[in-house]
Amino acid sequence: MKFIGAHVSAAGGVENAPKNAHDIGATAFALFTKNQRRWQAKPLTRENILGFKKTCDTYGYLPDRILAHDSYLINLGHPDKEALEKSRTAFVDEMERCSQLGLAFLNFHPGSHLGKSDLDTCLATIADSINSALDKTQGVTAVIENTAGQGTNVGFHFDQIAAIIDQVHDKARVGVCIDTCHAFSAGYDLKTKQGFEDTWQAFDAAIGLTYLKGMHLNDSKKIMGSKVDRHESLGRGTLGMAVFERIVTDDRFDNIPLILETPDPAIWPSEIRQLKGFCDS
Repeated sequence: MKFIGAHVSAAGGVENAPKNAHDIGATAFALFTKNQRRWQAKPLTRENILGFKKTCDTYGYLPDRILAHDSYLINLGHPDKEALEKSRTAFVDEMERCSQLGLAFLNFHPGSHLGKSDLDTCLATIADSINSALDKTQGVTAVIENTAGQGTNVGFHFDQIAAIIDQVHDKARVGVCIDTCHAFSAGYDLKTKQGFEDTWQAFDAAIGLTYLKGMHLNDSKKIMGSKVDRHESLGRGTLGMAVFERIVTDDRFDNIPLILETPDPAIWPSEIRQLKGFCDS
């Protein structure tokens, strides 16, 4: 079964996110559990937590259909010791917030070396950051999102993600989220039928499909291999619609959250209906 949704607003409190997802016809959703552009946030209140769990129960959202996302400020591969510790502290807080809400996954961008360390050092630092966070928390899986390779960001090549996972001690609590726009911009040919199959075979060979915990379904404003992260609405970018039909009709992607991060929330209901329609045809 396919679980399809979008990254919905949690404005006014995380307890509002499940209803926002339900209102657009989503059977899965993503959210920020705090302001994604600030380091600090007020602790979740008992009202927030109980309200979130109650609303999820009301609309039938199980934990494995929800993909929380951490702050954009966090860089788990930061080459500066003080900045790295700030990111690690914030990441543990994000993990703890997910645990309080009963969530299974925390999706995050792996990090950047900022031109101040080499690739292998950065990947090892990210793995160490994950290990530290897992040691301090329980229950929540750290889900690495592939990047487009923009700037000095790492994690755009499947081998880089594999290298991080190889160094994580508790492999039962690490996973991967593949963003279609990022993969295409990083040079993976998801557009053609053969390229799509080759990409997933490469993913399985390097990482393993068992690690795939979710996907972000985004078209791209930029061409394949551009290494520029610019999302577009489905079928309106350089990827086209065929790739999304392939994803939602492929049994390999059953039972994981498939999340829109496309730029126009007003058409999320129609995008979700179209994706569901592919499943039913």
